[in-house]
Amino acid sequence: MSKKNETKDPVIEKIEQLTPADLEKILQVFKEKIDHRYAAYFNSCVHCGLCADSCHYYLTHEDLQSMPAYKLNLMMSVFKGVAASPAHKTGKNTGEKEKISFYRRFLSGIKEKYSRWVGAEKLDKEMVKEWVDSLFGRCSMCGRCSINCSIGLNIPYLIRAARGALTAVGIVPPGLQSTVDTAMEKGNNMGIAKEDWVETAEWIEEELQDDIENPAAKLPLDKKGAKYFYTINPREAMFFPLSISAVGKIFFAAGEDWTFSSDNYDVTNYGLYNGDDYAAGTMSDRLVQSMQKLGCNTLVLAECGHGFNSNRWEAPEWLSKEYGFDVKSILEIVAGFIREGRIKLDPSKNTEPVTLHDPCNLVRMGGIIEEQRFILKHAVSDFTEMTPNRQKNFCCGGGGGQLSMTRFSRRRLKAGKIKADQIQKTAAKIVATPCHNCIDQLMELNKHYQLGVRIKTVCEIAADALVL
Repeated sequence: MSKKNETKDPVIEKIEQLTPADLEKILQVFKEKIDHRYAAYFNSCVHCGLCADSCHYYLTHEDLQSMPAYKLNLMMSVFKGVAASPAHKTGKNTGEKEKISFYRRFLSGIKEKYSRWVGAEKLDKEMVKEWVDSLFGRCSMCGRCSINCSIGLNIPYLIRAARGALTAVGIVPPGLQSTVDTAMEKGNNMGIAKEDWVETAEWIEEELQDDIENPAAKLPLDKKGAKYFYTINPREAMFFPLSISAVGKIFFAAGEDWTFSSDNYDVTNYGLYNGDDYAAGTMSDRLVQSMQKLGCNTLVLAECGHGFNSNRWEAPEWLSKEYGFDVKSILEIVAGFIREGRIKLDPSKNTEPVTLHDPCNLVRMGGIIEEQRFILKHAVSDFTEMTPNRQKNFCCGGGGGQLSMTRFSRRRLKAGKIKADQIQKTAAKIVATPCHNCIDQLMELNKHYQLGVRIKTVCEIAADALVL
């Protein structure tokens, strides 16, 4: 193929077009995101190697660039370069001077002209390419490296900070950025028009009524003063309507007061993945606006790992405000219905062997651990855990925006080999997982590694076991 006909890489093209001012902006944004506590992380790694043994990318690829410590060093070298650069010698105000003073102490008193002795590197175009390849392309921000780190370094936070610095100058894999852009412009990450969502909810309601042979079953839209405002992943409306129907069936069986919103209903938030705090905060604030508009008591987040982490834990920081309402996972709600006797499940309705994949953002990062197990043990007659599980689970490879970054799809599928092996060892026929990013990745792993399983949400399985 001639060079004229070769497909140009849009990310590399953008990197080649970076100006000195762009590079300075990356440094500035990165520096602003790293406070004294996180700066200390850069000098704290003891090179024990536990992070490598914890990372699904390293374990499957066995290359230096996939080691979390290597990624940490990529960021550390640039950070030290910022601190040692003559361009950052003086500050314009007291706060800036304090930062500069800290950076100098951080460099252990070595003079600036000897900055390379402490690993300082200049941020140039080649380093930006390395950042993109390692921080976007070899990390799903699953956090497993951090819980296995001997001193507890929060590596995912640092990687998100570096991603955000690159995003500030438009250096983001196109698929990831377009997902954020679509959500910002259209109100949801699939770009579904309001009338299409309303129409979809109406026909799913009709299907639900036919399924349970009861016209009283409703999928209420914009019900003012409802107890629960339930969000969805827009992919459910487009490709997985059974996920919506299952939740509606459970709410109906429990006799609960709930509603959808015709506006601002998207639980997902890819601003978590590209590191754009403004975009992430804007998307989460839309759910706050729907809560206020509808006057509901509790925001109920659909089965979405990063959606839960974003809207339950990260959003108050992005928005610099506390919520005036409760935020819960749908798993907490359904488990509560079972405990209170408001719904009855018959496990004999689900006899095929079932295993459970733990979404990283929901379990390791979010703290929702036992609810899904409680539900499944009441809903299926044959449940087997993967090993390891819960907080120590391996990432399936679908997080961190990886599913939207097609340039790294081969790495993603290879990194998923660990999860595929875990599934095979359980001999399960159904894999339950409370996250649609995980569902999409597991469906690809199912095909790629010929696992012969079906992938379902926890609520779908619970709905199948309902005794009405």
